[in-house]
Amino acid sequence: MMHASSRIRWLNRTVLGIGLASLFSDWSHEMATTVLPTFLATMGVAAFWVGLIEGVADGLSSVAKMASGYYTDKLRHRKPVAVVGYIVTATATASFALATAAWQVLIARSCAWLGRGVRTPVRKALMAAAVTRQTYGRAFGFERMMDTLGAIVGPVSAFFLLEAFHHHYPPLFALTLVPGLMAAALIALLVRERERKPVAHISFGERLRLLPRAFRGFLLAVGVFGAGDFAHTLLILLATQKLTPSLGKAEAASMAVALYVVHNMFYAASAPVAGWLADRFPKRLVLSAGYGLAGVMALAIIFAPLTPWTLGGIFILGGIYVGIEETLEDSFCAELVTEEHHGMAFGTLATVNAMGDFLSSVVVGALWSSVGIQVAFAYSAALFLTGACLVQRATRGTGDVC
Repeated sequence: MMHASSRIRWLNRTVLGIGLASLFSDWSHEMATTVLPTFLATMGVAAFWVGLIEGVADGLSSVAKMASGYYTDKLRHRKPVAVVGYIVTATATASFALATAAWQVLIARSCAWLGRGVRTPVRKALMAAAVTRQTYGRAFGFERMMDTLGAIVGPVSAFFLLEAFHHHYPPLFALTLVPGLMAAALIALLVRERERKPVAHISFGERLRLLPRAFRGFLLAVGVFGAGDFAHTLLILLATQKLTPSLGKAEAASMAVALYVVHNMFYAASAPVAGWLADRFPKRLVLSAGYGLAGVMALAIIFAPLTPWTLGGIFILGGIYVGIEETLEDSFCAELVTEEHHGMAFGTLATVNAMGDFLSSVVVGALWSSVGIQVAFAYSAALFLTGACLVQRATRGTGDVC
């Protein structure tokens, strides 16, 4: 049993600073992301540009995450890299205000996601270093909750600001600089980092080989699950299509957006609960249960009649499993790898997740378009349930904290 003081100590100024930074940073980029498609539409560009911008940005972010994790393990202090990453993301996102062509948005978005990729493994390593192994779950659950609150506040802010500015986009993009720079300031002022012993300079490949066998098994499970874990914007499309015959196009679209807000609320609420469970039960069991919930959600899409009520349940399940998945993947990663290699481990995990995000959304979207919803989500369900089994098999006996 842990003493009462250890229960309180996990929510220290570093964890609070990182959590608040996640909230403000997500607030900033969600404000921009919410209106970006319609902003591009005003330029008269094709849907191709939307996909290209997101694809290039995600690809650069993946490379940056891996490189940052490898590089920052060799530094005595990681915090300055995180601060710079937040500043780059904030300024690049705000620079959308200056764009007059799609290629300029592509460059700005790529720079923003490059900064985001650089800071992600560093932020997670700083978080893991600030708490004990017994409280990883609660710390990462708190950070995920704060990040998701930003994802709720951002679109709401964008809606009201767009109305206030009479659908004039540059002032809205410029205002994203305020919460974006607040995030950088919170990391700079609140996060405390003790000096650490850097790892010896060895090749990238050798560093990968040094990661524990159990961690590599964990990555396999994450990769298999991620290959089916489609972007939940597809749920918005699903709800819009299924509700349009009964509600009409405009009301169906509004209902789909409302369901997505509910999805994010359950995501925010489930993350700290998942963290609490992770610190009291074997992490592989909690993560496997989260992956299993994803499988239940996909099967519900296939077999349940898609009414407003059943779609509400599907969106809720989606929010809950994402809260469990993201909290447990981060806290389990921190537990499986020694602290000096946390940067490399978090960078590798983030890269595997990014590759899965890209693959899953492309495959599910292609299957949906070519052979129908049932096959598309059966593909996801199979990978979700396989991932749940692999977490159990690959990480059994890793000494989870109970």
